[in-house]
Amino acid sequence: MLKSLTLIQILFLVSACSFKNDFDSNYYCQKLKLSCTKYNKIILFKTSKGDFEVKLFGKDHPVTVSNFLENIHNGIYVNQKFYKIINYPKLKFIHGGVNPENKFFIEYNQTLNKTSPSIPLEIKFKEEIKPKYNYQIKNPSETENLVFTFESGSIAMVKSGKNNSSSTEFFFVTNKIPALDGRYSIFGRIIGGLDVLEKIKKDDYIVDVQISN
Repeated sequence: MLKSLTLIQILFLVSACSFKNDFDSNYYCQKLKLSCTKYNKIILFKTSKGDFEVKLFGKDHPVTVSNFLENIHNGIYVNQKFYKIINYPKLKFIHGGVNPENKFFIEYNQTLNKTSPSIPLEIKFKEEIKPKYNYQIKNPSETENLVFTFESGSIAMVKSGKNNSSSTEFFFVTNKIPALDGRYSIFGRIIGGLDVLEKIKKDDYIVDVQISN
């Protein structure tokens, strides 16, 4: 009886692991009704302080990038403020997107019949073909194998839970910040106009976001 029970438990664990591994980018894109983009894109942020270009890492973060591109297509970032700026002596966080307390955000999700304003946390390791979902690094040594870490001009999604990202809110950083590596979905980086980002203050706003290619 004990041997049979142990065998059943083992089979359950194996099948559970197998099922979990099926939760890849295709699964989440289908679940979230996204057109899964698996290649890098260049976008242009037009702001009240000037313009800057961002390279989106669709090849390694397809769910996060696909969600962001859908937001651009739906125009939800047009005329939206950079609603929170956090300043440290050598580091600055610039939060943009749609604040969850914003009336527009609530109406937007109601229109799309979204019950949860979140997407899975998505990170990628160098030695792995597929990204990991709903997983954040706990052991600092793991960060050495990340494809992307926080650097000057990195853009990541704000988190809406331990293993989830907001579907609309994002933030830029102006310097390296190793303490946050592996805990947020870093899905792009500024490739032109970093000086514009550094000038942005609270209540500056996004005029538009355009897809260059």
